[in-house]
Amino acid sequence: MGSTSNRNNPQGSRPTRAVALVGPAGTGKTTLAEALLYASGAIPRQGSVEAGTTVGDASPEARSRGGSTELNLMHFDYLGDPFALVDMPGGAGFAADGLNALMAADIAVVVIDPAPERAMLAEPMLRRLDEWGVPHVLFVNKIENARPGAVEALLDELRPMSREPLALRQIPIHAGGGATGDGGEHVTGYVDLALERAYRYRPGGASEKIDMPEDVAARERTERTRLLETLADFDDALLEVLLTDETPEPGVVMADLAEDTAGNQVVPVVLGSALSGGGVRRLLKLLRHEAPMPERAAERLHAEDGDGALHVFKIANGGAMGRLALGRVLGAPLCEGDELMVGDETARAGSIFFVQGEKTAKHGGAAPGDIVAVAKVDGARCGALLARKGGAKPVERTTELPVDYPARNAALAITTKDRRDDVKLSTALHRLCEEDPALEWTQDDASHETVLRGINDEHLAVVLGRLQRRYGVAVESRPPRIAYRESIRRGVTQRGRHKKQSGGHGQYGDCVIEIRPLARGEGFQFVDRISGGAIPKQYIPAVEMGVRDAMEKGPLGFPVVDVAVTLIDGSFHSVDSSELAFRTAGRMAMLEALASAAPFLLEPICKVTVDTPAGSGSKAGSALSSRRGQILGLAPHPDWLRWERVEALLPESGLHGLDAELRSMSQGLGSYRAGFDHLAELGGKHADEVVKARAA
Repeated sequence: MGSTSNRNNPQGSRPTRAVALVGPAGTGKTTLAEALLYASGAIPRQGSVEAGTTVGDASPEARSRGGSTELNLMHFDYLGDPFALVDMPGGAGFAADGLNALMAADIAVVVIDPAPERAMLAEPMLRRLDEWGVPHVLFVNKIENARPGAVEALLDELRPMSREPLALRQIPIHAGGGATGDGGEHVTGYVDLALERAYRYRPGGASEKIDMPEDVAARERTERTRLLETLADFDDALLEVLLTDETPEPGVVMADLAEDTAGNQVVPVVLGSALSGGGVRRLLKLLRHEAPMPERAAERLHAEDGDGALHVFKIANGGAMGRLALGRVLGAPLCEGDELMVGDETARAGSIFFVQGEKTAKHGGAAPGDIVAVAKVDGARCGALLARKGGAKPVERTTELPVDYPARNAALAITTKDRRDDVKLSTALHRLCEEDPALEWTQDDASHETVLRGINDEHLAVVLGRLQRRYGVAVESRPPRIAYRESIRRGVTQRGRHKKQSGGHGQYGDCVIEIRPLARGEGFQFVDRISGGAIPKQYIPAVEMGVRDAMEKGPLGFPVVDVAVTLIDGSFHSVDSSELAFRTAGRMAMLEALASAAPFLLEPICKVTVDTPAGSGSKAGSALSSRRGQILGLAPHPDWLRWERVEALLPESGLHGLDAELRSMSQGLGSYRAGFDHLAELGGKHADEVVKARAA
């Protein structure tokens, strides 16, 4: 593990600053985390994602798929400053795991590809960072593969996506010596626009300062002027210097960059290669000088005025240390044994661990800004802010911050392969959902299914693998049953008589009911119109219970809805009648009545809202139409420029596979939210197929 010389010794050193690595899947965030650890001296050699030797992504699930499936925590010291690193998954099914940690970060590094056509993949994260006010920097990774003019085209694509102006800090030098790439395709170095210095990348080491190539000079002047003008928008003194055609002092430029970046007024853009280490040390220097102190994150979390708190951003179960609350210490040091408020209860903090990938190291305490794992705070939940007990200045917030998690559009009905694992299954699912706020499970009373819901199919596949590996519970899975219902077209009068003689007291119940259809959504009505004591009052509730029993499974095999039942007549026996007999009679009458009342099938219809980049909205509409959807509208997105929103009514059966289809036509960005809207009649071959499948 890396040096921890500054930890638990806050005096004389700056507090730990938290850096979140975010961005689309496949851009190299885990490789960048490894490069930062190596360049800072925290690890002796840089591992490889392909070889499975990185500090992060150490779980079997991440190793097997070659990508992050959960957030990874690491730490390092650089030139005496401590940093905590949060490597967030970029895949659509796993990105939600790091959102609470992102809210507590001091700065985010958005890792992107140099390909302009992939720029839009970063937009959802850029929008979220703007919304939350988290300072951030763009790191253009894999810069060695950038084609000539790619950086300029990339920035042109990115600028409309960012609320804050982008401040290009470096321009690439190509193999031919120029910034335009006329002399070659390969990027060999960069020019630092703030310092007006040129550097050549050296694989595995610090970049080498070189003379400014002549054919770079013109581009350097243009881009430096643009950078200074961007900074001058927030510094009147610098603006005055520029207006008089004077050259600003380097110290002034660097101070403005630090202040504007920390204040989330500009977004620096730097270049590099995590794989070779090019530009990584320059990124470390940027973080050291420009990342804000933890007080700003505490203010964002509404914990700035308290006597110290722990912001819990993840719960970890299943390790050798048991249940751990992963979180960030704010305001004051945290020591083992300190009392924390978990809701209205008090919890005494257990052992405190620093985390380096899959390894943990126990420490006696943590300084403000540290990211740690704390044992024994069993009631803490993801997103909670745990205040210190008895503080003179309690923190303002005591509940979880709202996080807009992606819609859980994938679902599986699961059953244990070994029935003896049923009890273990519920315990395991509870722990998995506690760890992963984007995961949920329910017990469907109507279908008697255990339903597991997640972001997408890949997300659920990883969860099922984790379920078996950690808890030894193997399950079988299939799509959940669609909540079909049935109703009737016409009214019917029907008698139900139950008569049985078996020696001694017999059984006798007799009732006459009228049934009629109700308007859609009115549910069920039961009316008693018995007169003259044809059925004693104590037996009438039993008739209703029998009617309800029959409605649980109608003639087509599904629950019956939107039916009114009126009890109009009947008879009883003074000795043989009973509640059981009349319940049986009511069920018999209702079953026969439903079969004679022209039953038909109803399917659930969902209101679907699709958000997708501009140009793919019509494709999304076609996909919905092909699934029997009714398009309600296609319009520009109400909040995001260059995005579109499609609204439609879609049968629930049409949701299966929709997420994957939308993402395939929108570079992985299209998404949807769906909610039940109403029941609609289903006829023809579709209804026949459903009824046959139910019977089978």
